[in-house]
Amino acid sequence: MIPELDTDLAGGVLTLTISRTDKKNALTNAMYGALADAIEGAQDDPGIRVVVIRGAGDTFSAGNDVSEFAAQAAGNGPAERHVTRFLHSLATARLPLVAAVQGKAVGVGTTMLLHCDYVLLADDAQLITPFINLALVPEAASSLLMPLRVGHARAFEMFALGEPVAAAQALAWGLANRIVPAHQLHAEAKAMAARIAAKPAGSLLAMKGLMRDGQALVAQMEAESACFEARLKSAEAREAFSAFAQRRPADFSKVARA
Repeated sequence: MIPELDTDLAGGVLTLTISRTDKKNALTNAMYGALADAIEGAQDDPGIRVVVIRGAGDTFSAGNDVSEFAAQAAGNGPAERHVTRFLHSLATARLPLVAAVQGKAVGVGTTMLLHCDYVLLADDAQLITPFINLALVPEAASSLLMPLRVGHARAFEMFALGEPVAAAQALAWGLANRIVPAHQLHAEAKAMAARIAAKPAGSLLAMKGLMRDGQALVAQMEAESACFEARLKSAEAREAFSAFAQRRPADFSKVARA
């Protein structure tokens, strides 16, 4: 395990806390690997009935560490991208997944919620999907799941504009189960996970298996990944990452469409 991911197992509930608060819980390749290991390992552990994903500090997750995107675009990425394992672990998880979200949930911080079975939002939560602003495309099978969840028009708006969706709006759109005061978020998530863990585990797993087609989601992820890799190498992405590093607005007006 790594210091940026805290784990706790109690009462059949495995709690995974993303803990890189100095970087707003932005996810690195190593963090994706640790999350994937924990979620994969939980599936066959008879002592675990529910997995909770949460973030430390005032932010759930700032999404993928943009500096790693830039390195990958320049051909300096890691030999193995653990984000793929992490996303597949979410898509194929048999155990119930509970998410507790406070502050900003950016990029994968939002799209991972589409794979969670029970989502609690703090009243200050904001869901943000800035893929197009970074000249990329959505991932985590969100290009399939988001329109199914909120409708094409809302999904297009979320992806194309990348503007924050406040907690109340996210709840109304069906992206969460409940909103709670921020100071009660983790206690409420713990209590809900305990309630779920007390249910007959075999029936829960069977129900979830009937509700979700993990292999179809993995297939969509693979299609997204191929497009994502191509976009990372595009002139648009180079402009987006340069603008981010230089703290200026990106200018795509002179970048040829490709």
